[in-house]
Amino acid sequence: MLVLRDEERIKRMRFLSQFMTFTGLAALIAGLVLAFTMETVEVFIYQLVALGTGLILSQVGVYLGHRYVRRPRPDQVIDDAVKKVIKKGRMYHYLLPANHVLLTPRGIIIFLAKYQVGEITAEGDKWTQKGIGLRRFFGQESIGNPTREAQIAVERLANFLRKNAPEVEEVPIAAIIVFTTKEIKSLDVARSNWPAMSYRKVKGYIKQQWQSQEADMDAQTYTAVQAAFDSRAEGIEPQKI
Repeated sequence: MLVLRDEERIKRMRFLSQFMTFTGLAALIAGLVLAFTMETVEVFIYQLVALGTGLILSQVGVYLGHRYVRRPRPDQVIDDAVKKVIKKGRMYHYLLPANHVLLTPRGIIIFLAKYQVGEITAEGDKWTQKGIGLRRFFGQESIGNPTREAQIAVERLANFLRKNAPEVEEVPIAAIIVFTTKEIKSLDVARSNWPAMSYRKVKGYIKQQWQSQEADMDAQTYTAVQAAFDSRAEGIEPQKI
């Protein structure tokens, strides 16, 4: 499998994450210092501004950190999960309308990476997350609605192909919601409207569901899709894994 990864974006986002985290921490400390040193109305306003700004910056820093700083990163976990089962594929990370896109001879797979922990349950497109305590407010992004995110990712990629490969009439596009952390207490997502699973089960799912399709795309369609994807990866050398 060949991997095309926007390393420059990863570096930028890693720096931004660290900058916002430390800047937010500094603002929080400044707000606490003001609280204990001065008691005028003006200083109280400055204190609220410092604390609010610090909280927002630190939360954004944590949000980016889970995606671009934490090791292994989501893109690395996904690569490890599929590299032994997809031999003739091209993986695109942070280059297309969806962050993690795999082009195979039988179609396209979008991987929606989620790092949330706790007890996660899905029923249709309704998701719940429990068992994370105060992390719900500090350092833990809400689970949101991954099935809706998957649908949006598919729509955006389809629109991208319509604009950049208009000669392609139809190409299979699937989406898999992948939880990339080992720290999940429980994962009950079999009833999700879109396939959802731990990264440990991705290999088996692709073997059973994806590779069982009857036929590959025709060569002309595959070439057109690859050209459209590669147009967003100019100057990036594919890496074989």
